[in-house]
Amino acid sequence: MHNGGSLWTLTVPTGGDTLRQERLTQDLHESLRRADDLVVGFHDADGPAEPGSKGTTMGEVALWAATTATVARPASQVVITLIKEWCAKERHRKVVVTVGDDSIEITGRPDTAQERMVREFQDRVAGDNVPASDDDAA
Repeated sequence: MHNGGSLWTLTVPTGGDTLRQERLTQDLHESLRRADDLVVGFHDADGPAEPGSKGTTMGEVALWAATTATVARPASQVVITLIKEWCAKERHRKVVVTVGDDSIEITGRPDTAQERMVREFQDRVAGDNVPASDDDAA
């Protein structure tokens, strides 16, 4: 969490090519860090902090991204749009986006089914992070 926003894990799978993964992850980091209301950094190389938590495996490079906006839906749309644009630069690019226990793979050439799955993912992520309204507290 960062200022009430969602913490996202972003992994660029490359089929075991560590150098390519590092290069692509650095490029994705540079693309995302320019966005407003988004904080991006590299995951600790040691992997997940606790047993059973989702994270990177040894030798895998991953980013974390946190939205600083308190409204999850617009922030998730921004993150997903930036990742889609980055993936579209090369058709073989992929990013696995994980928020909590939910994840989705975004590719450089999405088909209709993947676009639907991404929208459903955004709905689930937004549903988990929407703050309760004042009316619910009464």
